[in-house]
Amino acid sequence: MGYDVMVRHLVVGCSGFIGVQTLVSDDFEVIRQVLQGEIDRFAELIARYQQHVAKIANRHVPSDHVEEVAHDVFVRVYTSLSSFSGQTPFEHWLSGVAVRTCYEFWRARRREELPVSALATEHQAWMDHVLAAESDDQFREQVRRQEASELLQWALSHLSPENRLVLTLVHLDGYSVREAAGLLGWTVVNVRVRAHRARQLLRALLLERMRQDDDTTQR
Repeated sequence: MGYDVMVRHLVVGCSGFIGVQTLVSDDFEVIRQVLQGEIDRFAELIARYQQHVAKIANRHVPSDHVEEVAHDVFVRVYTSLSSFSGQTPFEHWLSGVAVRTCYEFWRARRREELPVSALATEHQAWMDHVLAAESDDQFREQVRRQEASELLQWALSHLSPENRLVLTLVHLDGYSVREAAGLLGWTVVNVRVRAHRARQLLRALLLERMRQDDDTTQR
């Protein structure tokens, strides 16, 4: 059985264990045994962390692709398990794999412009508040508002995979620049520059959207 098929079989087999914490042995011992050939033990890691992986995927990819991406994460984890050094907690290493898998998801997809009709009054007000937000806390508060969802997804769909992911991690999820760099495998400087650039690009997209809507309503 090939690696991909084997791991996908294990993921499906563990689907009923979401949220269950497998505490029979610690991560390092399970990993050691998997690497020694006891591949069925990998199911314990899936059961232990599939909810965590699904949560990350749900923040970064469309909801109808979360399961697909989560499966891909565990395939990547299995095939690269020997590279886990053990110097950091397994959950942290796994989070990095999950974030980079989401990045590859967007790289593989063609840009899809989400249809946005003439903006409602609450959309206009939301954009005004987002554009006026000076701090990341204010910015995150605005994008969590219900009316933000459609418009935010439209704007994010116009960003590159790199800018989209770093903006989500730093400005929306609240990771520090150093933490985001660790998850992405990028330098701190690269993340800092991209985070600033991504937020400016998002603001520019929203401003352009407002101008287009103003032109539509004035005709």
